[in-house]
Amino acid sequence: MPRPRFHRILLKLSGEALMGQGQFGIDPATVASMAGEIAAAKEAGHELCLVVGGGNIFRGIAGAAQGFDRATGDYMGMLATVMNALAVQNALEKIGVDTRVQSAIPMSSVCEPYIRRRAMRHMEKGRIVIFAAGTGNPYFTTDTAAALRAAEMGCDALFKGTSVDGVYDADPKKVAGATRYDSLSFNRVLADDLKVMDASAVALCRDNKIPIVVFNIRQPGNLAEVLAGRGIATIVQNEE
Repeated sequence: MPRPRFHRILLKLSGEALMGQGQFGIDPATVASMAGEIAAAKEAGHELCLVVGGGNIFRGIAGAAQGFDRATGDYMGMLATVMNALAVQNALEKIGVDTRVQSAIPMSSVCEPYIRRRAMRHMEKGRIVIFAAGTGNPYFTTDTAAALRAAEMGCDALFKGTSVDGVYDADPKKVAGATRYDSLSFNRVLADDLKVMDASAVALCRDNKIPIVVFNIRQPGNLAEVLAGRGIATIVQNEE
């Protein structure tokens, strides 16, 4: 299936992608490397916005399993995403890329509040907008926030950067013979419960006809390759 060229994209980064080889926290070298990837995509003519997870610092559902109230845990996780967003912003601005961080939980001392029209204006001016604090509501993941922001920003696709090169029928880190898909339908992902994103995010992308492109963000230069249609990735989209 030919891979279409996407102009405006939302890039979803997991918090774990910022850890590098560590087990916790933010690795400055890894963040700097990802900033370079994002800058290269911008130089290639793409408009970008980002959603960053917070699992490298705190994950709400894991906190709930350890005794935290789920809503409280989710709010703590949202604050972790703000820390990650500021780290990515810092790395991008160090290499001369103009950015704005917008948080769904207002904290005017460190970033802008999320305002859709302002975010769209930033993108029109060539800035990279980093959306933090998820949707601003507990019980919703940053995957759902990414799908929501992609729809609100009128993105052509949602790119999910992971540590594997696409979607498999089993975990390739655990199952040696796992099969990678080049393309999938949204309905197949939901029916087979493939771990691409959570079901609400997949359904939101399906209903708004936003393809999900899953690729390996840890491989240097891979974002630009996938955007150009040459890299290895899995595209999840509506059936023809």
